[in-house]
Amino acid sequence: MKTILYIHGMGGGGDSRIPNYLRAQLEASRVRVVIRTYDFDPEVGRAQILSWVEEVKPDLLIGESLGAIQALRIQGLPHLFVSPSLGAPENLYHAARIARFALGRWYLHHRFPVKEGDRQELKFTRKVLLKYKAHGEAAIASIEPGGYYYAFFGKQDHYKASGVVRVDLWEKYFGKDTYTEYDGTHFMEPEYIDTLLIPKIREVLGLEK
Repeated sequence: MKTILYIHGMGGGGDSRIPNYLRAQLEASRVRVVIRTYDFDPEVGRAQILSWVEEVKPDLLIGESLGAIQALRIQGLPHLFVSPSLGAPENLYHAARIARFALGRWYLHHRFPVKEGDRQELKFTRKVLLKYKAHGEAAIASIEPGGYYYAFFGKQDHYKASGVVRVDLWEKYFGKDTYTEYDGTHFMEPEYIDTLLIPKIREVLGLEK
């Protein structure tokens, strides 16, 4: 049996749609998809994820959105990404300026509401947000020469406008032949999971089509 550790994006968690869809679609292929909710504090979350890597011994990492930064910091495994948000750490670091104030924290929570269920608690405190710059820098420093990195970007991703998602930054670090753009949004739709993500997972894991 092959194992995928899926690292969710900001505000995601065990209830996240994409990994649970993958779990249902890949069950017949004896692929285990592990998705757990980790802490929004990047260093606390990193410790949790590293312990899960040690526990489940995945064959593949998938990082979604802000989860891509956590995934990049883990070496020695192939990586796939859904809407990797390489610009998010810088944005969150700058958000620490308004998180000093109660109104600023209210705005951030209003701007990024979290669904009910098994979801990441968003701690928009200045102390936590200030950690994101170093977190992002550590992720880029962890890129392994010769490592396997492949990403999927939605052409209609609304996070491109704010610089959270940047295809040009991806190209800078990984090259032009390491990603596919699909005609959808930041939150990959089922049709693209079926036609793009799952075939790539099968390719990386060496599974029959």
